[in-house]
Amino acid sequence: MAKYQQVIDWINQNIDNGTLKPGERIPSENELCEQFGLSRQTVRHAIAMLSKEGLLESMRGSGTYVADLHAGEGERTVVAVVTTYVDDYIFPSTIRGMENTLSQKGYSMQLSFTNNTATKERQILSDLCQRSDIAGVIMEPVKSALPNPNLDLYKKLTDKGIRLLFINTFYPELDIPHVSIDDEECAFRAVKALIEAGHKNIGCVLKLDDGQGRERYRGYLKAMTQYGLSFAYDHVNWIDTIDIEDGPGALTRVKERLKDCTAVFCYNDQVAGMLMQVLAESGLRLPQDMSVVGMDDSDLAKTGTVGVPISSIPHPKELLGEKAAQNMIRLIHGGNAGFNATYEFAEDVIIRESISRH
Repeated sequence: MAKYQQVIDWINQNIDNGTLKPGERIPSENELCEQFGLSRQTVRHAIAMLSKEGLLESMRGSGTYVADLHAGEGERTVVAVVTTYVDDYIFPSTIRGMENTLSQKGYSMQLSFTNNTATKERQILSDLCQRSDIAGVIMEPVKSALPNPNLDLYKKLTDKGIRLLFINTFYPELDIPHVSIDDEECAFRAVKALIEAGHKNIGCVLKLDDGQGRERYRGYLKAMTQYGLSFAYDHVNWIDTIDIEDGPGALTRVKERLKDCTAVFCYNDQVAGMLMQVLAESGLRLPQDMSVVGMDDSDLAKTGTVGVPISSIPHPKELLGEKAAQNMIRLIHGGNAGFNATYEFAEDVIIRESISRH
C-alpha cells in the first residue's frame, strides 16, 4: 500500500462513519504528518487526491473541509438501482441501506428488477438510456459468468455521463467498479473452517451462471491446495439458476457425487439448505455423516431446513447497500479522478451445528 493511501483510507473511514461531517475541518497537515509519521509532501498528495475526487475542499488560510455531497439544485437527482430479485433473502436489507444513504444526500432512488434475465436487463437499460434525470446506476449483473448481450448499453450510459457501479458481482469485460463481498477470500475461509474441523475429503456445490460462483470456486481451490489436500472433479458440482428454482430435487445427482466426501461447501445458504434436505431424506445424519457450510448467513442459516442451523459466511447486506450508495455519490460528484469505487467486504465464518469434528 502506498504511504499516502493510509491517510486516504483514514479520512474515508471517518467520513463514512460520521466522525467527520460535511463542512467539518479535517486535521491539519502537521497533525496528519504526526499521526501517521509521514512527510508533509505525502499528506498533501493524499489531500489533493481527495480534493480532486470532490470529497474535500481546501480554503486558503483556513484549512481543508469535508465537502457536502448533497445533490445540487438543477442537477440530475435520480439514482437507478437494479437488482436481480426482490425477496426476503438478502435484497431488502441491501436496498434499504442504499435508499437511506441516497435520501440523506438529496437523491431519490428508482428501483427495478431483472429477474436475472438478460432480456429484462436490456429493457431496463434501454429505458435508462432515454432518461435525462438519471445521475447514476447501481446495477446487479445478470448471470455474470456468461457472455452478456447488453454490454453495448452500458457503454451508451457511460458515454452519456451517467455513473455506473455494480453490486455483488461484475462483468469482467467492463471496466466498471463494484461493491461486493470478497467471494474468493470468503470461500477460502469457509473451506478452511471445514479443514480445521478435521475434514480432508471436501466437495463443493457452486453456481455456474453467476460470477460469484467462479470466484468462490477460486477460494475453494485455494484452500484445498494451500492445506495440501487433493480433490476430485467428481466432488465439484455446478448448478444454475433454474436448478435452484426447481428446488431440492435438482440436487439428487449432487448427493451421488459427494458420496466419498465428509464435508461440502455450498454456494449459499439456500443451496446448503436444499442439499441438507436431500441428504437427510436419503438417510444421512447431519452433521455426523456430512458437514455443511454456506454463505450469506440468511435467516435460513439460523434455523436450517432439517433442524440443523447452518454454519455460514455473513453477507453485509445493509452495510453493502450503504457503501454502494456512498461510492456512487462520490462518483457523481468527483467523477473517476483518482477514486477507486471498488470495495470488497471480507467476512468470517459463523460456526453452527452443521459442522462436526472429523
